[in-house]
Amino acid sequence: MKMNTEINRFNNATQRVGKACLSSYRKLVAQIERAKQAILTEFSGTVQAQEHLLRLALNEAEALAWQTGFPQLVFADLAMEKAQAVAARLAKQRELL
Repeated sequence: MKMNTEINRFNNATQRVGKACLSSYRKLVAQIERAKQAILTEFSGTVQAQEHLLRLALNEAEALAWQTGFPQLVFADLAMEKAQAVAARLAKQRELL
């Protein structure tokens, strides 16, 4: 009987930790998505018809951010750098044409 009680407590604790981790993960993903949307909105006028390039750059920034182990800390800056690079490259192309 004591063993069953211990197992039940362990299972309950495990479920609580799992739910807390899942909740944190969902919040983190939502934060990154909000930042991505803000950057897309900010640069939408700059990149115009080449929005797919901006989306690719933001996806790359997100993938790199997840590799760091601290995506919430690095994504926004990394995404902004990549978005600025896309905008600069497109401006240079327009200038050359």
